[in-house]
Amino acid sequence: MKLPAHAQPSPPEREPVGRCVLCGEPAYDDVDGYPQHLNPADCPALAADAHQATAAVLPTDAEEHVTAPVPDSPAAPPPQAAPPAPETAPAPGPTAPPAAVAAQVNSRTSAPGYASTTLVEQITDTVHEVLAACSGDVDAAHAELIKRAIPDVMTLLKKSRVGGRYEHSEFPPTDEILQKRSQKGADDIWEGRPKWRNRDLFAAAKKGEQIEVTALDMNAAYLSALKSWLPIGQLLEDTSGVHNPKKAGVHLITPATWQHTDLPNPLGNRIEPGELWVTESTLRLLLDCARQGLADAPTIHRSLVSGASEALLEKLRRALAETRKNAIAGGDELTVAYVKAMYSKFVSTIGESSANREIRRPDWMHIIRAKAFANLWMKSHKAHRAGLQIVEISGTDELHVVGDWRTVFPEGRHLNQVKEKDTYILGGRR
Repeated sequence: MKLPAHAQPSPPEREPVGRCVLCGEPAYDDVDGYPQHLNPADCPALAADAHQATAAVLPTDAEEHVTAPVPDSPAAPPPQAAPPAPETAPAPGPTAPPAAVAAQVNSRTSAPGYASTTLVEQITDTVHEVLAACSGDVDAAHAELIKRAIPDVMTLLKKSRVGGRYEHSEFPPTDEILQKRSQKGADDIWEGRPKWRNRDLFAAAKKGEQIEVTALDMNAAYLSALKSWLPIGQLLEDTSGVHNPKKAGVHLITPATWQHTDLPNPLGNRIEPGELWVTESTLRLLLDCARQGLADAPTIHRSLVSGASEALLEKLRRALAETRKNAIAGGDELTVAYVKAMYSKFVSTIGESSANREIRRPDWMHIIRAKAFANLWMKSHKAHRAGLQIVEISGTDELHVVGDWRTVFPEGRHLNQVKEKDTYILGGRR
């Protein structure tokens, strides 16, 4: 006998597959190995992003807040960001023959399979259009491209994420340790910025020994650092003391003692002992040093983490890298400057910056900057293992060495190459 509709047995309830990487609540869908809500109605983080992106009102410019389509709406068209209002005092830029630059930026030679041709073409088309609108005036075009770099790179980011397997959170709640103490102050995160000199070599130079040193410049440090392990959603507390390689965030640690006087400390120039908050990039570098027997592993006391991916910005990074490579090959310094403005301003404004209202991820900002410092340290370690002496390491891109560096690093302007910045005699007049 058939039961009435109201008496039909209810279907069995689905078991949650884990906690959503965006909001931390139970989720019933697994996206690329990460539990995640697919509907903003079920996810406070997705709903908050949508609210922030559509309801925010900009008091000083005309940038439009948009949110990329959620995974269950694949047919939604990619959003477009409205261009900002022009400014009255453009910054000076590089000079070059306008006709030559116009021919260079109109060329498209991106390698298939490496970067999205659509994104590469969009970047080169923008340069060509701005140059044409400025009647071939390279300085004016440079100023205009620098001015629009932030909205342009955010549009590229959204387009690069269309079709992605998961949706990252653009406005997750910000933990107190990631909040600035004042408008010009800092938060509690230590990025591992390197600033180190080889005391033994400088002492030998003071005694009269003359040492020939080469200062090397790393190319596009922040562009390379976009390949970082970034948290997808809201950071949640983990007190297990164990590093999970599938998650990323910030970690409260006690670092081990660094014993090597001829190699910089991967933690940077921190002198104060005790606990400190570090980013995912710094922690992974310290753990790698421990695996190589260079130091003990740090003690992890507490972590704020989310499910993570190293490929979150990969399509964007590849498009910028490919465009930069093509521009260098064609002698197109205007496009090189535009690309540099996009990736450097992206990194500097994705935290708590009023210059970029489309995202607020101070955790991303710290992780990417720390990755640039970690990459520089790894270059110094590579040189050290190859028999070069490390004299000095500073900033995000400067490495001073003694020895034949060309046997270790290829020379050039591409991401996998280094440039010779200066040569001098340590112990003599520089």
